Amino acid sequence: MKPGTPPLQSIRVLDQLRERIRYMHYSLSTEQVYVYWVRFFIRWSGHGGQMRHPRELGASEVEAFLSMLATERKVSASTHNQALSAVLFLYREVLGVALPWLDNINRPTQKRRIPSVLTKDEVAGLLAHMDGQTALLARLLYGTGMRLMEGMRLRIKDVDFDRHVIIVREAKGGKDRVVMMPHALEQKYPKVGHTWGWFWMFPSPTLSIDPRSGVERRHHLYEDRVQRALKKAVALAGISKPVSVHTLRHSFATHLLQAGTDIRTVQELLGHSDVSTTMIYTHVLKVAAGGTASPLDALTGLAG
Repeated sequence: MKPGTPPLQSIRVLDQLRERIRYMHYSLSTEQVYVYWVRFFIRWSGHGGQMRHPRELGASEVEAFLSMLATERKVSASTHNQALSAVLFLYREVLGVALPWLDNINRPTQKRRIPSVLTKDEVAGLLAHMDGQTALLARLLYGTGMRLMEGMRLRIKDVDFDRHVIIVREAKGGKDRVVMMPHALEQKYPKVGHTWGWFWMFPSPTLSIDPRSGVERRHHLYEDRVQRALKKAVALAGISKPVSVHTLRHSFATHLLQAGTDIRTVQELLGHSDVSTTMIYTHVLKVAAGGTASPLDALTGLAG
């Protein structure tokens, strides 16, 4: 156990895992994912006989588990990393096991892919086929570059209409940042800044039970609702590209760079800690610009 970390009160391993995750203020989604993978790891390690406590397992079991995920389950690199992070968190933060093999386990390398980006006309066509709360949220995501859950978790107090800025609280990496508020939203939805709707900017229409506290309360809008509305709009707009809610964020960054915005400014707006992450959008621009002529074009010109 790390110095300064309070002793765990729970007895069962999965309860200890939840307790430590909540103490470290990890999100509910992270808690659910880590519990899933640790439970999977424990059950898998006992598939040949009696189930053993994770303290009795070591590097060979962890490596065999990860190998099984890659070869038998054929999981993606991101899912592979997710499972590894969960198991490492169990040993380091819950069991307090400091063993050299923890640092020697290699993480799968994720392939860097050029993101799918919509043109401005495609974005306009997409948004034209959405309405209601989901339309407002989609416009906000494209107009600010926020991630889906950052938009979902917006609170009324974080939208400043006087300064035309939005404060994104506890974004990826636990950092706050400030993004612009599009003037077009205030013109299209003039009452958005005056609608309380409890304290969420996008409240759910129904009450639900908090999975951690057990208290009935109003949560924010369910993210799948936006994803379904976007998928429907993509079909109606006749867009053949692969499009997800995150594509709006990619399009935001690309369109800003196309308009001449400095890449450091785009980096800050997106909340990237390293500018190399933002640089992926410059690759999109190079392809879109078409500055380099194909040798086939030269041949066609000679033939004509």
